[in-house]
Amino acid sequence: MTFKELQSKLGFKLVESEWRRASGDGGWIQNSAAVEREANIRGDSIVMDKARIFGNAQVYGKARVYGDACVYGNALVAGNAQVTGDAWVSGDAQVLGNDQVTS
Repeated sequence: MTFKELQSKLGFKLVESEWRRASGDGGWIQNSAAVEREANIRGDSIVMDKARIFGNAQVYGKARVYGDACVYGNALVAGNAQVTGDAWVSGDAQVLGNDQVTS
């Protein structure tokens, strides 16, 4: 997904310098989010706001993690799933398809 496509998908104006691509087939990460090197962010996924992704966590497909949400351990967020608010997804948990986890 290009930066223009990201902006269109989110529906509001973005500043390109506030975003980066994850390595490889990487999704988009807002600079305010914290993503450890071991984490895997792929495809058209988006990690934004103050979200944190660490450990061996994976976020891919069209998944979004945002707000103050945290995904860690061996957790997986994929498909069109969303993790938002103050939600924590950890261990071997999986949030898939159109699921949404929020708090």
